[in-house]
Amino acid sequence: MATDIKDTAHAVDAAALMGLLPSRPRLLALGEPTHGEDTLLDLRNELFRQLVEQDGYRTIALESDCLRGLTVDDHVTSGTRTLDDVMEHGFSHGWGASTANRELVRWMRAHNDSLPASERVRFAGFDGPLEITGAESPRQALTTLHGYLADHVDENLLPCGARTLDHLLGDDERWTDPAVMTDPARSVGRSAEADRLRLLADELVTLLDAQTPHLIAATSRDVWERACLYGRTATGLLRYHHATADTSPARMTRLCALRDAMMAHNLLALAARGPVLVHAHNSHLQREQSSMRMWEGRVEWWSAGALVSARLGEEYAFVATALGTIRHQGVDTPPKSTVEGLLYELPQDHCLFDSRRLALALGDTPPEPRVSPWFGYAPLDPGHLAGLDGLVFVKDVPPS
Repeated sequence: MATDIKDTAHAVDAAALMGLLPSRPRLLALGEPTHGEDTLLDLRNELFRQLVEQDGYRTIALESDCLRGLTVDDHVTSGTRTLDDVMEHGFSHGWGASTANRELVRWMRAHNDSLPASERVRFAGFDGPLEITGAESPRQALTTLHGYLADHVDENLLPCGARTLDHLLGDDERWTDPAVMTDPARSVGRSAEADRLRLLADELVTLLDAQTPHLIAATSRDVWERACLYGRTATGLLRYHHATADTSPARMTRLCALRDAMMAHNLLALAARGPVLVHAHNSHLQREQSSMRMWEGRVEWWSAGALVSARLGEEYAFVATALGTIRHQGVDTPPKSTVEGLLYELPQDHCLFDSRRLALALGDTPPEPRVSPWFGYAPLDPGHLAGLDGLVFVKDVPPS
């Protein structure tokens, strides 16, 4: 069996990865099983650099706030703001403190410096302005969308004025209260004001859609696409806040599903613009249902990857990452009865595997699922192997 497994391994590079696929996918996703490890991000950076330079990918999308990501995109395409400022304000989830993320942004800016606009690589965050612990106020998304429309369409077509939005939004602290996640009664998501805002957001997005030819001509396609992003974010955030007020047993399932649906809509919009490289947690990119055990019990939902794959078919490809050890987090040598344990016996520090051939090499008796002693690492589900387009295995992850 060990010989068969070894025969499925390749170097982790763009040529080997593209060799596993029938054609260049419009959206190529690389997942990670844990966050915050620069070893994995350095590997991502090198692979994405090769795919940009050799295979024509023109957008790199990360699991970060989609609105903050606009700051990074402006920097890498036009050189606006300093790198320090961009790393501080252009990322969510603390990702701006990562040395590897900083190096990615620095490389993108240098790569674009002498290129015409049509050939520059773009940056995007594709997560909503939210996290499992809370969500942002819809103010920025709603007011920016309203301002764009107010500048370019007949004011009589607008469903309300800016003052009405400001009054209905109220204090942002009402929306961002972290206690809402465990106490639905504290949410303002089903208040009369929030209900009115949901209707107005829908009318603003409808107006944006109806005025598409005029708006693209009056501004530009890029500016119009940003307005669409603000519209998707405004309606998505208002749905999310509405769900935080839910007291049913399905509350957390709805919240997780809404977050990934926002991710999927952002990815599909990016894919409509051109070929995209994506990096996020495996659970957001897999084709199978995602699951998590939370304080309210086990929840299951369809990931962004599953939603995008259902729309794009073979135009979506997903390469997962699995790990051997993260000793500084208590994740030691994997048991030989697991996929990670079998791969750990190979001599390479990291390999790319043809996941379907690997599944066949493992035989009819599937390996045991690995159990992680640390909540921050999600081991590979051996039942998912055949549904992958490739698997990257990293033997040991040292402290970043």
